[in-house]
Amino acid sequence: MLQFIITGMSCAACSSRIEKAVNKVPGVTSCSVSLLTNSMGVDGSASADDIIAAVVKAGYGAKLKGSAKTDNKTDMLTDTETPKLFRRLIASLVFLAVLMYFSMGHMMGLPLPTWFNGNHIAVGLIQLILSGIIIVINRNFFISGAKGLINRSPNMDTLVALGAGAAFIWSIYALFMMTDAQLHGDANAVMLYMDELYFESAGTILTLITVGKTLEARSKGKTTDALKGLIDLAPKTANVIRDGIEQTIPAEELRKGDIFVVRPGESIPADAVVTKGESAVNESALTGESIPVDKAAGDSVSAATINSTGFLTCEATRVGEDTVLSQIIKTVTDAAATKAPIAKVADKVSGIFVPAVIAIAVITAVVWMFVSADFAYALARGISVLVISCPCALGLATPVAIMVGSGAGARNGILFKTAASLEHTGRTQIVALDKTGTITKGEPKVTDIITADGADRDEFLRLAVSLEAKSNHPLAKAVTDYAKENNIEPIESDDFMILSGSGLTAKVQGKTLFGGNLRFISEKADIPDFVIGSTEKLSAEGKTPLLFSCDGNFIGIIAVADAIKDESPKAVAELQQMGIRVVMLTGDNERTAKAIAKQAGVDEVIAGVLPDGKEAAVRSLMKQGKVAMVGDGINDAPALTAADIGIAIGAGSDIAIDAADVVLMKSTLADVPAAIRLSGAVLRNIHQNLFWAFIYNVIGIPLAAGCFTMFGLTLNPMFAAAAMSLSSFCVVTNALRLNFFKPYSTKNKHKAKTAAFADVSATQESADTLTIIRIKGMMCEKCELHVKTALEALPQVISAKANHTEGTAEIISHGEPNFKLIRKAVEKSGYKVLSVNKGEK
Repeated sequence: MLQFIITGMSCAACSSRIEKAVNKVPGVTSCSVSLLTNSMGVDGSASADDIIAAVVKAGYGAKLKGSAKTDNKTDMLTDTETPKLFRRLIASLVFLAVLMYFSMGHMMGLPLPTWFNGNHIAVGLIQLILSGIIIVINRNFFISGAKGLINRSPNMDTLVALGAGAAFIWSIYALFMMTDAQLHGDANAVMLYMDELYFESAGTILTLITVGKTLEARSKGKTTDALKGLIDLAPKTANVIRDGIEQTIPAEELRKGDIFVVRPGESIPADAVVTKGESAVNESALTGESIPVDKAAGDSVSAATINSTGFLTCEATRVGEDTVLSQIIKTVTDAAATKAPIAKVADKVSGIFVPAVIAIAVITAVVWMFVSADFAYALARGISVLVISCPCALGLATPVAIMVGSGAGARNGILFKTAASLEHTGRTQIVALDKTGTITKGEPKVTDIITADGADRDEFLRLAVSLEAKSNHPLAKAVTDYAKENNIEPIESDDFMILSGSGLTAKVQGKTLFGGNLRFISEKADIPDFVIGSTEKLSAEGKTPLLFSCDGNFIGIIAVADAIKDESPKAVAELQQMGIRVVMLTGDNERTAKAIAKQAGVDEVIAGVLPDGKEAAVRSLMKQGKVAMVGDGINDAPALTAADIGIAIGAGSDIAIDAADVVLMKSTLADVPAAIRLSGAVLRNIHQNLFWAFIYNVIGIPLAAGCFTMFGLTLNPMFAAAAMSLSSFCVVTNALRLNFFKPYSTKNKHKAKTAAFADVSATQESADTLTIIRIKGMMCEKCELHVKTALEALPQVISAKANHTEGTAEIISHGEPNFKLIRKAVEKSGYKVLSVNKGEK
């Protein structure tokens, strides 16, 4: 996406006009203009020069972000508009005060200079001069409005210029007529035309609109405070080691591979790996987590985090635009440059709003001319319609809420990549959670140790860890980590071998060790009856039992499980309280999956699914409601892409993060309900803003047109200008309330629409399938155990049983099983499959 800085926009009609012009450029596939940040994002193959030319032709200015003039991010977000408007406002108020004194001071009993007594021409001339000065001060309204008319794209400035200009020109005409009447001695005509001077209205309109513009600009500037805060976090210098000498250089000159040092209290200048030293690092700037994280050699650190205690030496791995901080800034900026789908209605209205208002103003003036035969009154009604109409409130209703919401999310470690993702997250009805690394920690831990009768526990552990020490399997790592924690050192092993799909073997101090699952160890040693029961019990609890034998004798079991994260049950409960259904997707077998699901408290389990199966499961869930998929691994990427909203855990793979719409920097499941609450709050804010913007115009325009005159309700052009100036300010101020929203508080109620769920228990029951397998070669109960264990390890299989006397096995599976996998599993166990047939459940 090409990003541009746009100049010259004053309202939503301007942004709509630019979008139409750029979308006509050959090669442009989509264009989004943000009135809030004065930026534009363009997708497609069109060149930047062609796009800029189209914008210029439409009457505005454009320059490519990243050019020499726009490469300073802080300068791009610096509020330069408010100081200019404030100076204009002060000057306008000074001259307006003097103007009001001469035009209305006598009505309030204020003394006027004696030389004004009876000299109505002098009073008129003074008002002409003062209102003319105010027009010159606020000439930008007239310049921008005229450009809009010339380019056939009238905007808010056009309305203001027409309203103030009409009042000023009619007042000049009235002044000339008053002068003529005074020359002819017609005192009644002089007083009549004196009442039709609207110089103060012209000055007041321009001043009050400037008041509104100033308040709006100041509020808009505050909406980017979160983004400016992120940019300000970036360290300015780095202490780099070059040629053995420590040098202080600008952080932007740091290169990948540079060695730099960070002292306590200093900010880390780049993403890096710690090569020496230990410290606690405060990562709250990136994750929102206030508790410092301990770092040592080999650990990763991120730019803009604060070294709290120790002295660290680090090697830069990612610098400049590649750091995590820069990616966060880019994500928030890109989100602001995109448009939420809900904004399309307002954009369509804004595109025709100004021409429609001009037409209504003309019709209003003409109708009142015929009804009242009073040109001054008819003109006042037309001017009121022009100046009360405000397309800005419509144009700002959505982007201000999106910008503030994105910034609030970034402060809490929740990154919404686009405005659409921020809108859709709040409409989630179903959350599909990947198990490993999302619900669970993704780090298997030893949970149970069961030794053979009479075996020494420490000696058993020493033999087991000696066997597992040379394996790089995650389950082996769990065993070796447990041994380290308990100060048990492994013994050097010989003839280590991994037996694919079965287990391990090695010789330790002349003893032959085997380790693996029940089926594998039962071939190497006699298994006591209690072991089979213990193994099934551990499996039912979602644990993986590892069995060990030594010289043909069973010596013990080590159970390993991927424990669920501490916050997972609470996060799942919070989602359910919102009315959101929680589904767990996993490649594990049904028994293990259900054990984890029971601990986490999820509503439904879909087990035994491969990566493409996860995608298919998500698509199936999408038929029932809006689905958010939460995952962290490469295998989750297809499902993240397929879902209505993909949410990636920040500690997961880069592919998963790229595929997702929302990234959780803290890698905690608690951020999922927080993201949904925040999105819901932003949606409500947008609806409030749109309601205010529409209802303001729906009521204001008829009131200004004089439609309620029969009820004694009319609107002076000055009051109309005051109402217009406050409309945009109210919308922006309402959006700023999101800065005080607490996404983690359960007091902030969010209720999802009920999805079209079927009865899950009935669905599961009807989906369960019975399959009968005829097997040759089973001779005893051990053979039955081998077949049962092999079949229950298959995806989708809920339970299995074998009968060696009948030569059959039966499996119950969730859905139709894969017959090829069944045949392969049985034959790998040493038996021959004669047939596989569906049975009746």
